[in-house]
Amino acid sequence: MSSKTKIIVLHMKEVVYTIIFLILAILLGVLIFFMFGPGKSMATSGSVSGKYMPGIYRSSITLNSNTFDVEVAVEADRIKSIDLVNLSESTQAMFPLMEPALESLASQIYTSQSLENIEYSSDRKYTSMVLLSAIEDALKKAENP
Repeated sequence: MSSKTKIIVLHMKEVVYTIIFLILAILLGVLIFFMFGPGKSMATSGSVSGKYMPGIYRSSITLNSNTFDVEVAVEADRIKSIDLVNLSESTQAMFPLMEPALESLASQIYTSQSLENIEYSSDRKYTSMVLLSAIEDALKKAENP
């Protein structure tokens, strides 16, 4: 009779710790799967809704070799602000109607949230047309695909 009997002694603490560790490892694996799983990329890309991608967009205007930008800040579904950026003092002196025309256009755009049916006075017609074109270009950059 040559039986080689081995006796293994397990302490109850070790068994409990091992079971708890395994349960935590399984929970961590499930959590990682749901956070980074295959359905996550579709959900995040589809969650951006609205007319615009939020951000600040610029469009350049060049008048008599003077270049400045029209800056349009948008949220997902509305136009937040429209400003002139990099407008030098010499350009302001040469084109004094630029800022008042933009203020008039911007107030109309804020209320209607559209470039449709914008009214401008006859003395600011061409200035307003240039500004509207620049605002339209900036909004095209901001459009949500």
